[in-house]
Amino acid sequence: MKCIAVTDSAQLAECLRIRTEVFVKEQGVSIDLEVDEYDASPTACRHFLALDEGAPVGASRWRAYKHGVAKLQRIAVLAAYRGRSVGRLLVRAMEADAAAQGYSEAILDAQCSAEAFYVKLGYEKVSDETFYDAGILHVRMRHSLV
Repeated sequence: MKCIAVTDSAQLAECLRIRTEVFVKEQGVSIDLEVDEYDASPTACRHFLALDEGAPVGASRWRAYKHGVAKLQRIAVLAAYRGRSVGRLLVRAMEADAAAQGYSEAILDAQCSAEAFYVKLGYEKVSDETFYDAGILHVRMRHSLV
């Protein structure tokens, strides 16, 4: 299993295919909410693809949020690969990439059902307030990259 930074349109298309499967088909998120301006090209933000023997099995992206803070987003793993550390691989790859570019903190809006997963990776809630995003309950979390 490995994680690569997306460098071309074919790899980005695989990311979007995985995200459509997970967020649109499984979770009922509207495609209009799932795909945005950060998906316009491989360079619109930093996209990552998890591969199992060359087969795409997970996707994620991060973008600049504010000075020194990277926002991790759209972390999706195909159902057959959940529980096999693919999500961890994606998060750690994004963290390393953001840190290499000078970011000192990562934030993310975690689905409440995934909060424990992020806690295991060292993330902490910013506050106890939850909010709806695309009709799914979320909580904001943060993690130091230094």
